Amino acid sequence: MKIYDWYNGPYPARVRIALAEKSLLERTEFVSVNLWKGEHKNPEFLRLNYSGTLPVLELDDGTLIAECTAITQYLDALDGNPVLTGRTPIEQGRIHMLTKRAEIEFLDAVSVYFHHATPGLGPEVELYQNAEWGMRMRDKAVRGMRYFDNLLLDQPFVAGASFSMADIAVLGGMIFSALVELEVPEDCTALREWHARMQQRPSVQQWRAMVERGEP
Repeated sequence: MKIYDWYNGPYPARVRIALAEKSLLERTEFVSVNLWKGEHKNPEFLRLNYSGTLPVLELDDGTLIAECTAITQYLDALDGNPVLTGRTPIEQGRIHMLTKRAEIEFLDAVSVYFHHATPGLGPEVELYQNAEWGMRMRDKAVRGMRYFDNLLLDQPFVAGASFSMADIAVLGGMIFSALVELEVPEDCTALREWHARMQQRPSVQQWRAMVERGEP
């Protein structure tokens, strides 16, 4: 398998953590697409992914799968042991729901804040910015933090009793928040405790080691 991504990007982190959870990192070739140079918006990359976003999975037969959720679903089905996306219809539905909420209410909101209310990826990439909208999305992201904090008061993981794709999506939000220095409110103790526990997972530690090494 081949993954087009950028080594420390918050969205690529989701797939790299999923690969580590599934013990598939060694079977994966990573191809760097430099976000800061706008390589994800070049015509060459847009032929791989119309939306110009990372990551993208390319299979040996040329099949291309974009979007973190779709890639994770594919990876989780490979070994017939869908621990990240759910085994039962209820698990699958709940994990999908909370993954979507993690994206809409938290991770994607931080992304909009980054691209619109900060310098983002620089003037050559950020061709249009709306600072007011970006600040609104910053506030939305904080509300999302509070939503997941409340959820985690009564359960150990985002979707219930087990680590799942939903936890990885919230981790993506936390990673992006750290990059833009958006602090988790002090009173979100359940979210902070969950995040500290997640740092002990081998998959998260593997991802962090890759980032520290600056691996493409």
